[in-house]
Amino acid sequence: MEQQRVAITGVGGFIGRRLAERLQQRGARVIGLELSKTAALEAERCCERVLVGEINDQEALRALCEGATAVIHTAAIVAEQGDRALFQRVNVEGTRQVAEVARASGVRRMLHVSSVMVYGFSFPDQVGEDGPLRGEGNPYSETKIESERVAWSAGRAGQFEVVVARPGDVYGPRSIPWVVRPLTLMKQGLFVIPSGGQGRINHVHIDNLVDGMLLCLERGRAGHAYNLSDGVSASVEDYFLRLARLLGQRRIRSLPAPLLKRSFALLARGARWLGKTPPAYPEAVDYLLRPGTYSIEAARALGYRPRLLLDEGMAEVERWLAQEGLPGIRPGPPGSRGPA
Repeated sequence: MEQQRVAITGVGGFIGRRLAERLQQRGARVIGLELSKTAALEAERCCERVLVGEINDQEALRALCEGATAVIHTAAIVAEQGDRALFQRVNVEGTRQVAEVARASGVRRMLHVSSVMVYGFSFPDQVGEDGPLRGEGNPYSETKIESERVAWSAGRAGQFEVVVARPGDVYGPRSIPWVVRPLTLMKQGLFVIPSGGQGRINHVHIDNLVDGMLLCLERGRAGHAYNLSDGVSASVEDYFLRLARLLGQRRIRSLPAPLLKRSFALLARGARWLGKTPPAYPEAVDYLLRPGTYSIEAARALGYRPRLLLDEGMAEVERWLAQEGLPGIRPGPPGSRGPA
């Protein structure tokens, strides 16, 4: 059997690097594309070759796709807010370039990594892949919706098949939005949740996600999307309290959502005035107010079975903090954490 050769965009990122590691373990040859030179060097451990370049660089994309049997497109701008032109250039036009170059290079299959945020912030509970897509004025949600359409439009039945994965809230060691950033803010005494933390976190451990993505790549139906989460959700309060306990903290402060949004707006304005990146945008509050959950029945039909529960996932985060950690952050003593 011919050895699989998989090209991964954003291979130095949280998702891309774990995918490369798993594919390498399975005997695949992996070639990656990464914008950051530092991240590219780190990703070389699990890749045959890593190219450094932008997602819109056609020469780099042609080198990436040459001889590849499949492409997994993970590269994207992932943020609550920011320069809309940048979102458009990377998330939409970047996806268009990847799909078109992959098809022209003879790649047979592409997995495009989207997000459950294509359903927006207000959606029916247990929404499935055929549910309404709502950008709601958010640049990330809107460009992820458009990127899916662009990817599918490049597909050709029997020649170039495009499947879409829609991950939930991806956590695990090194996850920036769901582990690193909140732990850093907690350590600084700046972490606050909106309105008592009753929104839902549709968490998916990175290893569960990779399981699901590889199933989508291998078995997913061309032209279809698949929600991927752990199959259960946690309240915002429960999820972040678990993180806080890793630092020996027993409580998380809460403010009414409108007040928290105004506070974040002032912080963002001040940061921009100082030429710095804001610690949080007002739109971040909306992510923590989502009341619903996402159905993963379509992924289950492919054989997807989340292996790691939240307790196990958080234990892994704790081990990572103890072994590698973040600057100035180490787990609190076991007796300080209280009941899980």
